[in-house]
Amino acid sequence: MSLLSYETSQNMLDLLHVNSSRSENVALGASLGRVLAQDIIAKYNDPQFPTASMDGYAVIHSDLGNKSITILGDNPAGSDEKRTIKSGECIKTFTGSKMPSGADTLIQIENVSVDNGKITVDKTVPLGNAVRPIAEGYKAGDVLIKKGTKIGFAEIGVMAALNRVMVKVALKPRVAVISTGSEILDLGVNSTNPSQIRSSNNYTLAALFEQAGAEVIQLGTVGDDRESIMETFENALLSADILVSTGGVSVGDYDFVKDIVPRIGAEVVYKGVAIKPGKHILVAQREDKFVLALPGFAYSSTVTAILYALPLIAKMLGRKSAYKTVAAKLSEDFTKRSKLTEFTACGVEIIDGEYFVNFKDKKVGSSAILTNMLNGSALMITGEEDGNLSKDTFVNVILLENF
Repeated sequence: MSLLSYETSQNMLDLLHVNSSRSENVALGASLGRVLAQDIIAKYNDPQFPTASMDGYAVIHSDLGNKSITILGDNPAGSDEKRTIKSGECIKTFTGSKMPSGADTLIQIENVSVDNGKITVDKTVPLGNAVRPIAEGYKAGDVLIKKGTKIGFAEIGVMAALNRVMVKVALKPRVAVISTGSEILDLGVNSTNPSQIRSSNNYTLAALFEQAGAEVIQLGTVGDDRESIMETFENALLSADILVSTGGVSVGDYDFVKDIVPRIGAEVVYKGVAIKPGKHILVAQREDKFVLALPGFAYSSTVTAILYALPLIAKMLGRKSAYKTVAAKLSEDFTKRSKLTEFTACGVEIIDGEYFVNFKDKKVGSSAILTNMLNGSALMITGEEDGNLSKDTFVNVILLENF
């Protein structure tokens, strides 16, 4: 079996044409976790005028040496202050208020004493104290949030400040997920013999894809029957943008998926990549839809879903990358198990601003050990040309904290 290199498979995946222009408008309050489909640009300076950042008295700085300064009145937040301060005068001004014309400094309340309509300065302040200058936050025309950004609490707050009632977001890609195999039991189904396996792949991948911003169509499980699998695939592609299956892609007598994919009119982009785990992965395309047939072992299917499904989802959402990769230093020696590109579950910690990799509580074994991905794990990448690696060697690591 001829295998593509991992790098070639990723380049080919990146070259696939994906529709990333679909969008919809949603209310700001419903946009959390969605992906922006347009740049958010400031229409005005923030602030538009000098603004008080504390409660105090708006003054002319050169007057702070005077024996007393006369209070002209109050300037509450939200009022359109029109008065102009002259030498020897001040206005009581509150946090967020427009600074009165003529004033160049705000002296906070605790720095003065008030008596008979006048203030005396107990502790002076520098010129411009507690005054937000025009455009301190941003200038009109600034791109504040870029297209492709996943909306979080800060983005919500900034857009609310800009009075964005509705937000243009990328339409969620629809991903259908199915596990194949007669040995697979869905949740709640009673086992009839100990050789049966409880289904986890379809639930693991559904959660992964939802976390990445997709809408998931959960198809459950289907046994090793050609016609049943083919019918399920055909029905899934009627509504899904991506169909992801697990199992049935190896070389066994009951591995039907690899044969069914071409029969439903999907063109195989490639089958077989020199990676561990997941070398039997199959990627296919039918018009503007995609089929990813992944291995059946839990760890293997999860890793290949991260490497091949998440980039497609990210492209459909208009995002530049599906996950974050960082350089990290090995905290211990590492023994490579094959001549393929390996993706090894690892722990990552940051010490003095530098990433370090460890393998604490990680079991060495088959591609079925999904528990290796618990407790904030990451994926360490070692290439085909790599052998055993010594402590303090730098490696690339895919962070799995947030997609």
